[in-house]
Amino acid sequence: MLKKVAIGVDIGGTLTKLGIVDREGNLYAHMDFSTTMHKGFGDYLDELKKQIEGLRSQIDFEHEVMGIGVGAPNANYYRGTIEHAANLLWKGIVPFTDELKTRYDLPIYITNDANAAAIGEMIYGNAADMKDFMVITLGTGLGSGIVSNGQLIYGYDSQAGELGHVKIVDNGRLTGLGIRGGLEAYVSSTGIKRTVFYLLSDMMDDSVLRDYSYNELHGEIITKAAEDGDPIAKAAFEMTGKILGEQLANFTAFSHPEAFFLLGGLAKAGKWIFDPTRKHLEENLLPFYKGKVKLLPSGMMKKNAAVLGAAALVWNHLQE
Repeated sequence: MLKKVAIGVDIGGTLTKLGIVDREGNLYAHMDFSTTMHKGFGDYLDELKKQIEGLRSQIDFEHEVMGIGVGAPNANYYRGTIEHAANLLWKGIVPFTDELKTRYDLPIYITNDANAAAIGEMIYGNAADMKDFMVITLGTGLGSGIVSNGQLIYGYDSQAGELGHVKIVDNGRLTGLGIRGGLEAYVSSTGIKRTVFYLLSDMMDDSVLRDYSYNELHGEIITKAAEDGDPIAKAAFEMTGKILGEQLANFTAFSHPEAFFLLGGLAKAGKWIFDPTRKHLEENLLPFYKGKVKLLPSGMMKKNAAVLGAAALVWNHLQE
């Protein structure tokens, strides 16, 4: 009997990751290649097909590919396009699924990475029995996938859920899309680095973090410093968690999720980001929401979340 599998593809500005996944979330083969190795879009798709077929040749059982799911920046789920992605070589509106279908006679679905993560959480993660939840991805920026009544919220033109660019501070820091005072400039792996350097100039405490340049500093160093009692690191997590908790309380007011799931590099800090966020979330909820909203780690934290989330697009369609 043929084993049914899906291909998951995650397109980043630097690397494209892909893997072969079954309905239970077993990852049978995976690899990555440089997104920028081919400047032409057609050449990139030829490379993608070559790598997919290479992966399939590694599997030692008969299988049937049920479809290809793709996570990509600025992806439009309705049109199957990537539109004006700042960190990709292909500019303008790129007809991704139409072009890939000239190479594969298969169902092909595309959405942005945070939406894919939300579907992955529903299919493979900790939201399997939930109908209303949000996944907040805390990487270079802040992404969000919103599920309401069991359905991912795409909005009018497939671009709903850009909560990382909600303005929270007048004349504040710039986000990756140039929004001044946007949430992701404060709450993300990049945002907490910026907070550390603000605190280093604002506080006089001794800190091991004073020994690092901006480009040298990364999340694991900040977490280790907090674990060792570093006052700057602990203050940075408290400030970041306060901002995130307050905004999650705001987000609760428009969709009342059962839970928020945190995923990504900053979420790996564990209690240092979860404890202050949970505290400030609960403090800022309206009275009728208090005690009803969970803050949980993603069930995808120890998995290849990007690839599994993309592959989950296929299984989500098959069960509809």
